[in-house]
Amino acid sequence: MTDGLMLPPGAGRSIAGAGMTLKVGADQSSVWSAFEALVTPGFDVGAHLHRQAEEFFFILDGELDLLAFEPRSRTIGDWRTWESASGARVLRGGPGAAMFVPAGCPHAFANPGTAMARMLFLVSPPGHEHYLDELGTVIGQGRPDPAVIAEVRARHDIEQLTPMAIGQRP
Repeated sequence: MTDGLMLPPGAGRSIAGAGMTLKVGADQSSVWSAFEALVTPGFDVGAHLHRQAEEFFFILDGELDLLAFEPRSRTIGDWRTWESASGARVLRGGPGAAMFVPAGCPHAFANPGTAMARMLFLVSPPGHEHYLDELGTVIGQGRPDPAVIAEVRARHDIEQLTPMAIGQRP
């Protein structure tokens, strides 16, 4: 039998430039990775999808705009104006709001406010930390070219649908 993992508040591996702390990754789990994410005001991950991964987001503090549906039309503009065939629209969620994203589903989140937001982020299969490490390096170099971000994302099962916006630094 293997022991579990217990972490006090604030513990885990910080992912430089990404605003995330890895709590459980591929080294500990064969099923998923778990992160605590700080989302700066103005940050917009951009609408995207994963062909293989499933994700779960749970807002702990602050507010985020959340998208998890196939829109009637994938416009390249602001995903916050998208609407699904059934009439679903973007949700502005606060503490306790959750979003599940099955594989292949377009999704996004953004911090529309002036305060930091914090969320729990789970992804399956594990290993998403490798993508975040690479992305953190690119973002840490300043305001990267969107084409560079798209190349990084494409290598990690991420199809970018709208651009990412970095926002303010913490």
